Amino acid sequence: MKKIAVVGAGTMGNGIAHVFAQKGFAVNLIDSNASALEKAINTIDKNLDRQVNKGTINAEDKVIALQQITTFTSIEIGVSDVDLVIEAATENSEIKKSIFKQIDSFAKPECILATNTSSISITQLAAVTARPSKVIGMHFMNPVPVMKLVEIINGKETSETTSNTIVELTNQLGKIPCVVQDAPGFIANRILMPMINEAIHAFSEGISDAATIDQIMKLGMAHPMGPLQLADYIGLDVCKNILDIMHNGFKNDKYAPCPLLIKMVEAGKLGVKTGEGFYKY
Repeated sequence: MKKIAVVGAGTMGNGIAHVFAQKGFAVNLIDSNASALEKAINTIDKNLDRQVNKGTINAEDKVIALQQITTFTSIEIGVSDVDLVIEAATENSEIKKSIFKQIDSFAKPECILATNTSSISITQLAAVTARPSKVIGMHFMNPVPVMKLVEIINGKETSETTSNTIVELTNQLGKIPCVVQDAPGFIANRILMPMINEAIHAFSEGISDAATIDQIMKLGMAHPMGPLQLADYIGLDVCKNILDIMHNGFKNDKYAPCPLLIKMVEAGKLGVKTGEGFYKY
């Protein structure tokens, strides 16, 4: 693979574009919002500067990486000549299905279609395309340039060739691929989100304050960040959406979002991105 497209220029999309460009891939970064593309390039520029300052890359590496990225507001044009498309849009199944239909229409027949979804069924997304054997999940972790894990999710129809190709590609990025099968929440969020949800329950019941709950998990379990602070960084709306998907998928109430989480999302207290969640920012 030489050329890839990333659909969605938000936090995950610009991070994915960053790591591919840094490894020498030509990257088409696509978003219908031109200002989102401009913001994404500025973010990548700043993150590359951070790497230069740390000495992990040099100034020339930064210039070359930025030159690898071309921005597009049209999916049709942006995916027409690439070997892989990674969709990194909002965590909403209907939005993702709509994007996958478009990508499937305009990409080359041999192009692999991947999604960075953290919980939505790969099999369902593949079903709206004419190439289900070439659809796969590539769940990068945030922040993408730093985190090593890529959760590779095989849908029901994903071929062994597609899976092996994406595993090899992930290794080329200097990431560590972990292959799982399609299920609500996959592995990472199936385990993480109930922990976050239980921490919210404990907080809502007045068992302890947010800082103490987080401190216990950091000191006692060696977690780099406590569950409530992590929820704020992920976005409380995103946490709720993932829990809803698992609750609906498994039909098991243990995945039901805590009532406090629902109220905070309704109140617009979504964490870091709104300036307030379990903490103020």
